[in-house]
Amino acid sequence: MSFVFPGEKSLDYFPCQYGKSRLQLRGPKREVAGPYVAVLGGTETYGKFVPVPYPALLERGIALPTLNLGCMNSGPDVYLNDPEMMGLACRAAAVVVQIVGAQNISNGYYWVHPRRNDRFLGATPMLRALFPKVDFTEFNFTRHMLVALQRACPDRFEVIAEALRAAWVLRMQQLLAGLKERAVLLWMSNTAPPHPERRVDLNQTPLLIDSEMIAAVGQHASSYVEVVYSDEGKSRGCEGMAFAAVDSSAAEELPSPALHAEVAAALLPRVTTILK
Repeated sequence: MSFVFPGEKSLDYFPCQYGKSRLQLRGPKREVAGPYVAVLGGTETYGKFVPVPYPALLERGIALPTLNLGCMNSGPDVYLNDPEMMGLACRAAAVVVQIVGAQNISNGYYWVHPRRNDRFLGATPMLRALFPKVDFTEFNFTRHMLVALQRACPDRFEVIAEALRAAWVLRMQQLLAGLKERAVLLWMSNTAPPHPERRVDLNQTPLLIDSEMIAAVGQHASSYVEVVYSDEGKSRGCEGMAFAAVDSSAAEELPSPALHAEVAAALLPRVTTILK
């Protein structure tokens, strides 16, 4: 069963920071003087509502400090813009990089917040010209904006989607470039990566990512791990998650402890191979 608490603070995420970085990460803070493993990713990696997320489970299997560098609603920009985070990743004995959606990156059409990448900061003249009747002051978050633009004109929205795909591939290649043979690329989702010819489904996560994009960045990593959640794991719903009643809908959209265990089990042999 799930654990419903009066407030989210009932689950202690032990927030911490590393070095001069301004990012608030999930702790407890790990020791980085000796060998360690780093895990980069978004809300799933952070382990929202999950008492023991997959980076902590992986740590138990490899017996090395494992830094959970997952950031809520992040894109690759949050790491590329943070020298401290890139330094931690580059010095790690092995690095897991979760595949996150392409919506939360600055691009030729809009800007996002450098740390809270899901925050929409503004539209460029190109986007305003493409959607002249849209009032962009109404949007605070990237996904809300993209849903509205797709509804306004699906064909013009595809122009933006293609630009986001190209930007995502470039940023991910930049992110992986310094990690080389120590990086494991991770897909974790309810479904396998879609084929590129499909029209964008904004309900599919990671958002806007397809198999062709993964192939383009996968060659820059040591290996690729694809975790499609099992039917058994999905059937357990929010079992073992800790959240306030008001957050029940949000919790249902995120992987439960059972699914985090599936991810950790899939990653363990790949990370162990890198560490040998």
